[in-house]
Amino acid sequence: MHYGVTMFATDYAMRIDELARACEERGYESLFVPEHTHIPASRRTPFAGGELPNEYWHTNDPFVALAFAAAATKTLKVGTGICLLIERDTITTAKEVASLDALSNGRVLFGIGGGWNAEEMENHGTEYKSRFRKLREQVLAMKEIWTKDAPAFHGEFVNFDPIWSWPKPAQRPHPPVYLGGESGYTLQRVVDWCEGWFPRGRAGAEPILAGLKDLQARAVKAGRDMKTIAVNVFAVKPDEATIGKLAEAGVARVLFRLPSEGRDSVLPLLDQYAKLMR
Repeated sequence: MHYGVTMFATDYAMRIDELARACEERGYESLFVPEHTHIPASRRTPFAGGELPNEYWHTNDPFVALAFAAAATKTLKVGTGICLLIERDTITTAKEVASLDALSNGRVLFGIGGGWNAEEMENHGTEYKSRFRKLREQVLAMKEIWTKDAPAFHGEFVNFDPIWSWPKPAQRPHPPVYLGGESGYTLQRVVDWCEGWFPRGRAGAEPILAGLKDLQARAVKAGRDMKTIAVNVFAVKPDEATIGKLAEAGVARVLFRLPSEGRDSVLPLLDQYAKLMR
């Protein structure tokens, strides 16, 4: 099992390039960052955690931040956790992911999600009710762009005739796509058009293990080999018992959540979590 970290890379937190070097020095496999382009001041959508933290509207663009992280390291994998693809142009994002993967020599892990903030996505022209239909088309279209010389796609939300778009990703056939969420709908989407599941681990191992059992059953029904589906748990509870259960169940990667703060707060946590890796 691999170990990584995730942090809101904000304008007031420890610099992402410095964090990346610190992670690589301590033996972490990966560094993930989330995405919010903005938060509407008139937001009505409730936040599950209560009051929405400031980090949600101070977050750097994920691909700019990850480019800094990749440039500052040699082996550290860099990932979106998660990219709000439904708020993005499909062709442009395919180019950004491919460029980052090519320039980092194949170190990109592409975590995506449908989002929760209806007002935020509406500012980008995306309707909340149809966001997952759009997300599916975007993923399928991006895979066409990454793997074909003259890809084309015609759907309800994504439409383009044959195009030329390079660079292609360094990873073959493309960087893995991990879908965030915990519902049965999420698990079916993972089986249908993704390379991995990306659930939250704050409630401990049991909900993940139950979801994994459901995922395995859905994969069998669809004729999908579970070896082609990676389970990645972010914001995992940092205790040996939880991590041991997840490792025994075959989870591919766990990510420790770091606060969006300065080096004096972050570095001691990196050291603390590194002990759990060992």
